Amino acid sequence: MSKLDQILVLDPPVDLKFKGPFTDVVTTNLKLKNPSDKRVCFKVKTTAPRRYCVRPNSGVIDPGATVIISVMLQPFDYDPNEKSKHKFMVQTIFAPPNVSDMDSLWKDAKPDDLMDSKLRCVFELPSENDKVNDVEVSKSASVTSSGKGDPSIGSLPVSSSAPLDETEMKKVLEKCKRLQSEMNKMAEENRQLKDDGVRMRKAPPAGHMTSNSTSLMARESSTASLPSLLVVIAAIFIGFFLGKFIL
Repeated sequence: MSKLDQILVLDPPVDLKFKGPFTDVVTTNLKLKNPSDKRVCFKVKTTAPRRYCVRPNSGVIDPGATVIISVMLQPFDYDPNEKSKHKFMVQTIFAPPNVSDMDSLWKDAKPDDLMDSKLRCVFELPSENDKVNDVEVSKSASVTSSGKGDPSIGSLPVSSSAPLDETEMKKVLEKCKRLQSEMNKMAEENRQLKDDGVRMRKAPPAGHMTSNSTSLMARESSTASLPSLLVVIAAIFIGFFLGKFIL
């Protein structure tokens, strides 16, 4: 009995190309398409298992479905004069109606039921044109990110923040002036009340001195406390606005 032809369609069909430099992991994709009306089991093998990482390396493909295999080449010292001898093989078999143990399926499979496709690995270094294009793309990307394309930068222009700061400062200074003016008025009223108190102590008879002096002292103490309270309120108010301006 002759060997069965591969039922899956592979893309790429022959070569797995890996484009350097190979100082980092290089990944290439392999597409497996099942054009049949049957489920197909697959398994990917390589002659250099320590140099590659394959995900997924096995599985089942439903009728008409496609699976993408990621083949990751590990970093290594590339020698252009050394030809690659690495190869991959995609092995397939029609899935039985109830498949549960994949290991037993492949272990018990008959050679005549297996289908396979072989691919060779090709290593390529980027050409000079590719390097120039990569540099131009990186430059254009950096210009775009630092220009209009960056909404975070465009939303915070440096020049437009200066008028706002000056306006806030003017408001704070005006309020400070008003508070200072009110404090001056309260101090003047306090001095007048003290002068009136002195005159009232001299003017009234002795019988009324106790009651008048008591009420006057109460008024003096209340008016004397007002400037201190205003000073505290003004200090808090000025500190709040200055802190807001600085931040």
